[in-house]
Order: sequence, then C-alpha cells, then structure tokens
Amino acid sequence: LSLYTSPARETKYVENPQTQLEEGVSHLRHVMEPYTAWSLCSDFFSEGCGFLQNPPAGFYPRLGVIGFAGIVGLFLARGSKIKKLVYPAGLMGIGASMYYPQQAVSIAKVAGTHLYDWSLQGYIAVESLWKDN
Repeated sequence: LSLYTSPARETKYVENPQTQLEEGVSHLRHVMEPYTAWSLCSDFFSEGCGFLQNPPAGFYPRLGVIGFAGIVGLFLARGSKIKKLVYPAGLMGIGASMYYPQQAVSIAKVAGTHLYDWSLQGYIAVESLWKDN
C-alpha cells in the first residue's frame, strides 16, 4: 500500500458476535437489575461494608476456617457434579454451625419447616395423580 493513497471509502465496522458466556452474563444482569436497584440492596451493601470494616473479634479466623472447609469439600468431591454441590456446602455448614450454634439451630428449624411443607405438597401432588389414574 502506498502511504499517499487513502483507504477504501466503503469500509464497514463489523462487531464480533457475543459468546455464550457473554450472553449468559448479560441475561443474568438483566434479570437481577430490578433487585439490585432496590434501596434495600444498597442498605444491605453499606451495612456489609461497615461490618467488614469493624468486624467482631475472631471473625476473620472463623471465616478462614469455614472457607477452607469449602475448599476441602471441593477437593474431596471429585467426579460427580452432585458431590461438587453437596460436599463443599455440607462441610461449610458444619464449620459454620460449630462457630455459630444458635444461628445454626434457628436456620435448621426454618429449613426443616420448609422441607416438611415441600414434602407434604409433593405427597399431595403424587397422591392426586395416583387417584386420578
């Protein structure tokens, strides 16, 4: 190409197509946008920042142990995708319940109630299908 000639006048910019990951992140951002726009979310964020700036005594070591339990769970959960969900969450739950027993009991009560309600709804649905046939 000569330095003295101008490029073609009919050049056109073509944007690269979005990858599947970019589309997924874009979709997630659009779905979560109403929830992040809430003032409740901004209040929660500011409270979280304040909590992390002035944590209670021993918070970071506890957080480290609970996080390490999750990493150990990921290491132990080789193979199955279900194991990769259950092991880290289970080990982190056990670690958190050792440090925060009262909160663990209250969460277990609420989760047990919800689990019972869901199982009862499932039982009723299966029973209605069984009786219809």
